[in-house]
Formats: sequence, C-alpha cells, structure tokens
Amino acid sequence: MNLTKILFALSFTLFATALTAQEKSPVDYVNPLIGTQSKYELSNGNTYPAIARPWGMNFWTPQTGNMGDGWVYTYTADKIKGFKQTHQPSPWNNDYGQFSIMPMTGKAEFDQEKRASWFSHKAEIALPYYYSVYLADYDITTEFSPTERSAIFKITFPETDKAFVAIDAFDKGSYIKIIPNENKIIGYTTKNSGGVPDNFKNYFVIEFDKPFTYQAGVSNNVIKEGKLEVQDNHAGGIVGFKTKKGEVVTARIASSFISFDQAALNLKEVSQSFEEIKQAGKDRWNEVLGRVEVEDDDLDRVKTFYSALYRSTLFPRDFSEINAQGNRVHYSPYNGQVLPGAMFTDTGFWDTFRSLFPLLNLLYPSMNDQMQEGLVNAYKESGFLPEWASPGHRESMIGNNSASVVADALRTGRKGYDTAVLWEALQHGANNVHPKISATGRTGYQLYNELGYVPFGRDINQNVARTLEYAYDDWCIYQFGKAIGRPDSETAVYAKRAMNYKNVYDAQTKLMRPKDSDGNFRAEFDPSAWSRDFTEGNSWHWSFCVFHDPQGLIDLMGGNKAFTAMLDTVFVIPSYEGMKSRSMIHEMREMQVMNMGQYAHGNQPIQHMPYLYNYAGEPWKSQYWVRKIMDKLYQPTPDGYCGDEDNGQTSAWYVFSSMGFYPVAPASGEYVLGSPQFKKVTLHLENGKKVEISSTHQQKENVYVKSLKLNGKAYDKNYLSFDELMKGAKLQFDMSAEPNLTRGTKDSAFPYSFTKELSAKN
Repeated sequence: MNLTKILFALSFTLFATALTAQEKSPVDYVNPLIGTQSKYELSNGNTYPAIARPWGMNFWTPQTGNMGDGWVYTYTADKIKGFKQTHQPSPWNNDYGQFSIMPMTGKAEFDQEKRASWFSHKAEIALPYYYSVYLADYDITTEFSPTERSAIFKITFPETDKAFVAIDAFDKGSYIKIIPNENKIIGYTTKNSGGVPDNFKNYFVIEFDKPFTYQAGVSNNVIKEGKLEVQDNHAGGIVGFKTKKGEVVTARIASSFISFDQAALNLKEVSQSFEEIKQAGKDRWNEVLGRVEVEDDDLDRVKTFYSALYRSTLFPRDFSEINAQGNRVHYSPYNGQVLPGAMFTDTGFWDTFRSLFPLLNLLYPSMNDQMQEGLVNAYKESGFLPEWASPGHRESMIGNNSASVVADALRTGRKGYDTAVLWEALQHGANNVHPKISATGRTGYQLYNELGYVPFGRDINQNVARTLEYAYDDWCIYQFGKAIGRPDSETAVYAKRAMNYKNVYDAQTKLMRPKDSDGNFRAEFDPSAWSRDFTEGNSWHWSFCVFHDPQGLIDLMGGNKAFTAMLDTVFVIPSYEGMKSRSMIHEMREMQVMNMGQYAHGNQPIQHMPYLYNYAGEPWKSQYWVRKIMDKLYQPTPDGYCGDEDNGQTSAWYVFSSMGFYPVAPASGEYVLGSPQFKKVTLHLENGKKVEISSTHQQKENVYVKSLKLNGKAYDKNYLSFDELMKGAKLQFDMSAEPNLTRGTKDSAFPYSFTKELSAKN
C-alpha cells in the first residue's frame, strides 16, 4: 500500500471513529474524498469533496487548486487556498458562479498563494453534510455545513487582534461591498466557463456574528485598507476581528442567480444554529441514501456503495429558488429572464442517460418529475432540449440523448409535466441543430436522414458514434410518441431510423465501420484505433452500442456464438493496442492501465457491454465480468474510480450492478441481470413497496448465479421488469463459484430487443 493510500485510510478511520457509538446510518459510510486523487493526465474519478444537500443549487468544497483550475481539490495537495462555493459538474466543463472565503491570522493577505495554509488529511473531516479542517499556518479550525442555497461557517480562531477573513469574488468581472454596521458583505461574481446569458451574475451575501475591526477592499490583488466597495475584473474584500483563544466566529452565506434581494431570502435557510443545520443535513442525506438498505460483512463494499449512491444524488442540481411569495422560480440560463417553475442543470445526458436517470426513476421518481418539468422549461426558453447543460447549453459530447432521458421517464410513470411539449421538443431536436452549439440537437441530421447514417468525408467527425446514438435516440422517440398516442404518421419514421445502426455495420470485420457518402467503408480500418470516427473510443467500444436492439446486432454478427465470441474478444485484445493511433487522451491511458483488454470502463460507451451476454444465452459470462469490474475498479480510496466519475453515471453503474441488475436499454422497462455483490439489499420504493434482494452463499469467489427465485418461484429469465419491481418483490439469488450453464439459455429468457417487438407486431 503506497503512502497516499495509507494517509487516506488513516483519515477515513479518524472521521469514522469520531462518530457516535450508536449504530451507523447510511451517510456515515460515505467518504466524499473518494476519486479526488486525479489529474489532467489520469482520472481516478476527477471528483472534489462536494459538501452539499442532495441535488442542491450550491455545493461547497475546500480549494487546493488555483482560481479557475478545474481540479479544484486534489488529494495529493498539501495547502488549502480557500473554501469555495462551486457549481462545477466536472473539471472538463469547469465552474461558474464561484467565489470563496479564507480565514487567516497575522497579516491580511489576498493573493491565493500567500494566503494558502498547510493542512493534513489527519486533521480533516469530510462528510456529505459537513466539513472541517485545521489550517496549520493560522491555528484556525474551519467548519462548514450547507443547505440547498446557503451555508453556515464556524471559524475557531486563536487569541489575536489580527484575525481576518478574505472574500474572493474571482476574476472576469466581480463586485464586493462591505457594510460594517451590519457585519455584512455583499457581492457578485460573473466568472463562468460558457453556457450563460450576458446578464449572468451569482449574487451573494455574507453575514458575520461579530463586528469588524478591519476592512479593506481588494482590486486585482491590490489591498486597499478602508475601501468598502470594489467593482473590477477581480474584486475582493478582507474583514478583520479581535478574538480570544478558541473564539468562534460564525458566518452565514447565501447566493442567488436572481438578485441580492433573493440572496437575502435564501439566507433564511441558515437561520438556525450550526449544529441544527448540520443535523438537518445529516437527516436529509440519510433520507435519500436510506432508500437503499445494504447488509453485508464487507465494510469496504458498504462504504463504496453508499459513496457511489451519494455521488448519484448530487447531479443534476436544482437551479431554482423560492421567492418572497413562496413560489419556485429560476433564472433562465438560456434567455436570462427570471421565470416560474423548475430548472435543473449540470448534467451531460451523453453520460447520465445510461444509468443515472434510470436510477432516479427507480428510487427517486418525484425528483425526476421535477427534472422533466425543468426540461419542458428549458425547451420553451431555448428552443432545444439540453444535451450537456452547465448551466445552459454547452459545446460538449455528441448525440441527442435527451430523447432517452424523457422516454425512460415516461415509461416509468413520471407525471405532472407537459408531455405534448416534450413530443414537440423531441421531433425538433431530431431534425435540427442549435445554430451556435453543435452538441445540441443533431449535427449532421440532414445526412443522417437522407443516407441513414452520418458519413465520413463530409467534415463531420465522430460519424459512426453519431449514427449509433441517433439510431437509439430515434427508438426512444418512437417509444415516447407511441406511449402518448401519437399516430403512425408521426412515429413510423423514428421506428425506421432506429434500425440505422445496421448501415455502419461491416460484415467482413463484424464491427461498426465508417462509411462514406457513396456507401464505401473506409479502406484503412483498425478496430483498436481511437479514430475521429468514434467518440473517445474505438470500434471495439462502439460496435455494441445498440442498446435497443441487441438481437438485431446478434443477427448481423451471425448468431449467438459468433456474438459472444466478439464480446469475449474485447477482453482479450491487449490494452496497449490502439494507444498510438492518435495523440494521447486520458481515457486511453485509463483503459491501458486497468489491464482488461479493450474494455474501457473509465468511459461510458462500453459500460453496458458486459451485460450483453444475457441476450445470447451465456448469462454466466455477464455475471463473471460484472463482478470482476466491481471488485477491481471500485474501491473506497482516493483513486477509487477508474476514470471520470461523470455526474453520477459511473457511480450509478455500480449502484445498479451491485444490486444485481442494470438498465441496458433505458425506456425498455427492463433491467438485465448481473451478479449481486451483497448478502442483502432492500429498496424502499417511494410508493411504499419494498424490493428485497437476498443472496445465499454470497462470497467473493461466488460470482455466478446458480438459481434465482422471484417472489418464491423459480425465475429463469435474464431480466427483471420495472413494473414487477414496483409492485414490491423478493429476489432470492443462490450464488456459486461454478457457472450454471443451463439457466437463462433459452430465447424466452432473453431481454427486450426492438427486432423482437417488430416481429411480434408483424
């Protein structure tokens, strides 16, 4: 075990033992530092300790990186430069509306390097609802606990007449005003990374419970004592106090994207004492995490599970606020107006359509009801459904996967929003592209609609990946339209286009291969090459991205045995193959170092692939690989992920898989079986029903499902129905170290495929 892991284990033990002697609650198993040992060249999660409420508008985090650095907190850092309000979904999209505070003693400093203090993980406590750290250079302990839109800080100073707190509104246009007679600072920050209207501001208010003995404005790092108001590229302020040893100074902080007045309203969220707010945060997390009750002897697995569930319930964030009349309103990140109703943001559907949103539909359906209302509003305010929002449309990734998000929501019974508007939005997005953001709508839709695929050689890269995603999205649109009773004259075209994946299939290689406008496959083709025809991957990763119709893909590849042989090959080809095909990107390195062949779990396109053996009569191989991935690639350590965590998607994959099933095709109403990892899991559904999942002979080496009973009866299918689970269910797995080569091998046991739906219809 290296030094970093030893320190991480020590810090986890310290905060765990500090908990009360009573039985632990779910949130006590969560460590927000998992995944923070990351860097630009190699991601082990690319997370930061998000101290927040579930789906909260504002998160707070200690800041070890520089202003504007997407890697805001890294586990190997040893200095803290501030405590930042953040809205960052990932380092690649970076932050917006951020500002920070930093306490210090001795001399008033503002420069981020000069004000930084040494710290140790041994004197750090990180919980989802509470953070504490000892700033060694200043003999200060800083603690904070957030609400949805506010936070309360508890700063314990030594005896000094030179205690200070710096308020940094960051660069790119900011404002600070110190109001001494109210012990208050107000300000705004405009710093962002794109996706905002011209009038974007994050307004904040900070109230201290102690009068100031010092005040200074800061303009572009120049401290101006006595100056109370600054508006500049980079504005800040410093206030000072005279303190006794152990004296606590409390700061209450709130912000708003609407106005200073709304920020003052939001400040009411922290009107209670520090301990009351901290306890309320703990209670809220236990309410959310407690939807799943895990029983197991392996403490590391339990920590991993609840930490993953915590990550799965952070994004998308609620972008709305409650006005003076008690109504939900939001600043629109699309048109800059203040409008009624819900708005959610900071999620990339390219990632999260796969399992994050299906997890919300299973465990937190009323939250997704609000999110669907937010999508209706996003379409009304911008003319498009978002594909990557942070906070507005961002130029990131490909596809039209909002279709999957709204179709799966409808299939799982979401309600209370305007499905007619969403039907209009789906059709518009499938046949248009945003005039300024090529990632919103469909780039190349004209060629796709005309040819049935996006060709190479027409100045549209990632063409094979686009074709495959558009085909799945068309199936989602078809399912949505059919569900709300739209006529065949409107839906038939999407059913037809759902089969367009076949147009980039090459029978010679049995893989998806780029094709030009004349129908010719690219002559030079290396399936392992991370080429521009694919998105952050190669043909081995993308050839199985036919979520909605595995049977159709099996037929193309020559039947079950040929198909499973292709799946086997993914794990056999050495991981170094294709590494020199283009300039290095971190996803390539992450695949290489995991030593699982061409399987690249650190990125999303292939994450469903291990489950596909269930469609071809060899479910035991799914069981083997799913368990191997969980055991090898998920750990409760600072490098506990194997790539980008990505807004809860990689975490949600684990949450589903550890329970024993996974949504290969969102909007199908089915979950495909894998290998449950725990002795017992109980899902407390929102409708009051329970799903109890028990596993006899559950041991690390017993990865195979010997038999399964559903509600006491033998169950031979390789999938579970969403509708069946909603009624309440008991699943009894009997696990074994040897595969059962007869269970789940019949065609009747195989999960949904569109080809079968069409055959039954005809």
